[in-house]
Amino acid sequence: MLNSDPYADLAALKQVPTFQLSSTDVSDGSPLPPAQYASAVGGQNRSPQLSWSGFPPETKSFAVTCLDPDAPSASGWWHWVVCNIPATVTSLPAGAGSPGGSGLPDGALTLRNDGGEPAFAGASPPAGTGTHRYIFAVHALDVPTLPLDSDATPADAGLKVHFHLLARALITTHGEPGRVR
Repeated sequence: MLNSDPYADLAALKQVPTFQLSSTDVSDGSPLPPAQYASAVGGQNRSPQLSWSGFPPETKSFAVTCLDPDAPSASGWWHWVVCNIPATVTSLPAGAGSPGGSGLPDGALTLRNDGGEPAFAGASPPAGTGTHRYIFAVHALDVPTLPLDSDATPADAGLKVHFHLLARALITTHGEPGRVR
């Protein structure tokens, strides 16, 4: 398992200024609420409400991601990747990551998560893998749209985000394997 923040530790990732990210559903350093767990383990598979401010004035769009860096794979597990959110949008409602993305602004592009769905995938850490972190990130970008289509992977989005990144805001929560009560 990883012991620190992959956004800070990976030398290949651009170090950038931060801005404010808040949520009525999740809190930095706190356990992941039941609603953000997968329905298969008793959760609601609902993306959290997110709001952000203090990003650079030259921001032209945002990307929102959720990564579990502690998944038992070399690349973690991508729970959510949304790109091309207009710079005029500074919040997403709870459930915006539902299949079909009805809570997302026009033009936003939801990529397939690592489960293969173009939606938010709730947490469901495998038994025996310990505590997992869920890093919700909002990336401020210098372009209005990233050159991606619906077949792009989270890794491809990450590469394009890297080259257009102005600033990043994070909320890190944690969750345990097992059924949500």
